[in-house]
Amino acid sequence: MVTKMKKLTFLVYYKDYEQFLHDLRELGVVHVVENKLNQAQSDQLERLYAQWKQLTEAKKLLEKYRDKKNPLPENPVAIEKGYRLPQEIEKIQAEMTTLTQQLQLSKKEREALIPWGNFDPGNISRLEEAGYYVRFFVVPNRDYHPEWEDLYNAVVIDNRNSKTYFITITKEANIEHQLNLEAVKMPEVSLEELNRIIDELNEKLQENKEKLIRLTADLPSLNAALKDLDSQIRYTRVHISANPVADNKIMLLQGWVPEPNEQEVRNYMDSQNVYYLIEDPQPEDDVPIQLNNNKFAKLFEPITEMYMLPKYTELDLTPFFAPFYMIFFGLSLGDIGYGLFLFIAATAVKLAKKKSLSTTLKSVLTLVQVLATSTVVCGLLTGGFFGFNIYDINIPFFQNMKNHVYFDNNQMFVLSLILGVVQIMFGMFLKIINRTKQFGFKHALSTMGWFIFLFSFIIAYLLPSVLPMFGMVHQVIMVGSAVLFLFFNSPGKNLFLNFGLGLYDIYNMATGLLGDVLSYVRLFALGLSGGILASVFNSLATGMSPKDSIIGPVVTILIFICGHAINIFMNTLGAVVHPMRLTFVEFYKNAEFSGGGKKYNPFRK
Repeated sequence: MVTKMKKLTFLVYYKDYEQFLHDLRELGVVHVVENKLNQAQSDQLERLYAQWKQLTEAKKLLEKYRDKKNPLPENPVAIEKGYRLPQEIEKIQAEMTTLTQQLQLSKKEREALIPWGNFDPGNISRLEEAGYYVRFFVVPNRDYHPEWEDLYNAVVIDNRNSKTYFITITKEANIEHQLNLEAVKMPEVSLEELNRIIDELNEKLQENKEKLIRLTADLPSLNAALKDLDSQIRYTRVHISANPVADNKIMLLQGWVPEPNEQEVRNYMDSQNVYYLIEDPQPEDDVPIQLNNNKFAKLFEPITEMYMLPKYTELDLTPFFAPFYMIFFGLSLGDIGYGLFLFIAATAVKLAKKKSLSTTLKSVLTLVQVLATSTVVCGLLTGGFFGFNIYDINIPFFQNMKNHVYFDNNQMFVLSLILGVVQIMFGMFLKIINRTKQFGFKHALSTMGWFIFLFSFIIAYLLPSVLPMFGMVHQVIMVGSAVLFLFFNSPGKNLFLNFGLGLYDIYNMATGLLGDVLSYVRLFALGLSGGILASVFNSLATGMSPKDSIIGPVVTILIFICGHAINIFMNTLGAVVHPMRLTFVEFYKNAEFSGGGKKYNPFRK
């Protein structure tokens, strides 16, 4: 259900505004209405966002260099140190960028120098001083002329990649024109010197990487700085959301508070020099949503939030779809062994990380335990246990259970359709309540007519002795319900328009309802395909293993574990997604869920 909210309006003297916001944040229960226009024009907020981006990017970089298996001992948390880290990282990265560029250039020069071998460029200079000019050339093998050796003292240095590397030693400085070739410009250092430079550059790069690795010990300080900056951003957003009135002497701020916390706010405001007004929300107000459900339904609230929150004026469907989702997950996975595995895994994590788990993660693990339990119970219907069928075992207990709970494929198919009909009819019932709550009872008459019409066929089919199909009583019910959905589907409009819209609604209902019910066949199909895949992996494990007494069992176990691990992952993913699809499409549509609510987010540290 959605917690009732109260609308707050504050009028604060501008000199007391700062202190008022600090006190309001300490109170921690008021959802402040933020002014998006003021936020978009705030230079201060823009600077904070830029700083937040720097800290976030610094954190991502350090996470890459952090050794997760053997992390460094963490340094004492210091927020100021966290704020300085981006500058330190930027300095190291700038140096690494320069070193990388130098390294790439040196490697390129080395690649060009390798065919010529290791020589001292100083010797080339000394030859030029003596009047002998050495030029370096590279030509395709077909373009090299041996007569150059006599004419220009050409010396072949190397042949590789269909190219000839040669030099000329002449007393003429411009030998290139005579050869009609362009001389290769050689590095000013030797190959040996280049190798030494490259080694030094690699060492410096490694030193900088080690600096970054050492900085990972300050990740707690960086996280603390991010939290502090988040708090500053939130405070600034709220600070600039007030509208100045009365020649900027009074700051007007609006917000929302859950009804259970109303008295707490009243007590605080009465003790302060602040004018405030508390009133009920109006239909046009954009009221923040706080879900307030029992322990069971609360486990499914993350699923609700994955789609969207309800509007303030409509029903929260979380407690209504939760039991269905649990059953649908169990039918989709449908294996006793898989359910036990998920339950044991979730329980083991909760016990092993009992002290360090967040409340959210504990809730998720509890949800896994609930869904795993449903899988075990639903798995009893077919008897699947890691691809084996327990009802094939000739044990009296299993055979007795088979007589009471076993469902064959035809029965599972029918069960899926029945569950679809039940959830869709339940959704239509909730639609009646939803429309009555939001618009009034007369707007729910059309849906009520459809509900009665369809429900009468279900009763006539299940209990023909109570309500004979198409009997006099059934015909009266059908006519009465038809009047409702033909003439009351759009209250306030004229009779003929209502009738036309009613006829169109009949077409939509006839086609849409059949498609909605058939969508639930996926519950049967997912469970069946998962069981078939499990049995296939079992066959592979026994059929592909060698007959060797030592290697054979090892191969069997490996295939069994790997195969079922893949099957558990794929089937669990399907068991999460497809019931979600049935909930958000078929159930939400028939319950006429519109959604679009924003989450209640109180202003607090």
